[in-house]
Amino acid sequence: MSERVIPLVDQRIAALAPKVPAQATAPTGLLTDTRGRPLRDLRISVTDRCNFRCNYCMPKEVFDKDHAYLPHNALLSFEEITRLARLFLAHGVRKIRLTGGEPLLRKNLEELVAQLAQLRTVDGLPPDLTLTTNGSLLARKARALKDAGLNRVTVSLDGLDDAVFRRMNDVDFPVADVLAGIEAAHAAGLSHIKVNMVVKRGTNDHEILPMARHFRGTGTTLRFIEYMDVGATNGWRMDEVLPSAELIARLRAELPLVPLSPTSPGETAERWGYANAAGQHDPALGEVGVISSVTQAFCHDCNRARLSTEGRLYLCLFATQGHDLRGLLRGGATDEAIASAIAPIWQGRTDRYSELRSSLAADTTQGARRVEMSYIGG
Repeated sequence: MSERVIPLVDQRIAALAPKVPAQATAPTGLLTDTRGRPLRDLRISVTDRCNFRCNYCMPKEVFDKDHAYLPHNALLSFEEITRLARLFLAHGVRKIRLTGGEPLLRKNLEELVAQLAQLRTVDGLPPDLTLTTNGSLLARKARALKDAGLNRVTVSLDGLDDAVFRRMNDVDFPVADVLAGIEAAHAAGLSHIKVNMVVKRGTNDHEILPMARHFRGTGTTLRFIEYMDVGATNGWRMDEVLPSAELIARLRAELPLVPLSPTSPGETAERWGYANAAGQHDPALGEVGVISSVTQAFCHDCNRARLSTEGRLYLCLFATQGHDLRGLLRGGATDEAIASAIAPIWQGRTDRYSELRSSLAADTTQGARRVEMSYIGG
């Protein structure tokens, strides 16, 4: 069997230079793109490093011991992140999610959380501050994060069977340690804890029901994510995607479910509540969600922007190019100038990759390649 060779295009090298308008315009909190989508959610990657090698995100044959990560001085400082976050809040952002790589690998991350927790939205409210993690360091970090002002946490967990989980993270990490991290998050008082499971047909789809049974009634919301064609290194194939409709059918064959309404505009997950004997949602039993970006695109109301570890602004998870905000930060630009540069970037946004997926030609090594998820966060 020949070794699979995956070309890696480094999207960190070049980025578009944002244009600063000659006349600065104060943010109104009502920024929308070409499709009328408001800017509400900012996802900030704080590191491009991860201690897992999940093959759908950072396959070991690409991200090996010789892989060159960003040098520390290229990363945005906590103060730079906070400064940019303040400007995005002025444009209407209400939720900030810290991602990676694995964000808990960033030293003293709770200090950044404390800084962000002091910010306010245009409505005068604290931002909804949350974090996505693989859970490997959560047991030791949960209390400090909560004390610093973190509201919620989402943990990635792709199965309960230890052998399956170790094989998927590809670093032989035990599932018990991730489960301990989830318990620590509950004990610390973090609310609305979610667990995300990426489902690959033929790899871990037999873990769907065991995961549902385990988290049902625990206060943790389990969400199933269709295996996506993010980046260019994960060897994605459509036949490995388990459509969410089929997944829900599997669950309903054993666990009664009823559909629930979205909690907010732009929500990525379709919600299903566990039903009681009367066929009504029982809040004590909780709910599950499915994120169907492959089979049921939700581009039409996507309100998320992504800020990379080194200050590149990306407008889509499947983007091929970012906008260099770090250059403005370190080039002496004022807050007014940076805010004025951000506005036209979002206003010109046309991204709807998932809606167009089936009509797009396959990537080639000569063409523009999508940025890796480990660089801008999921």
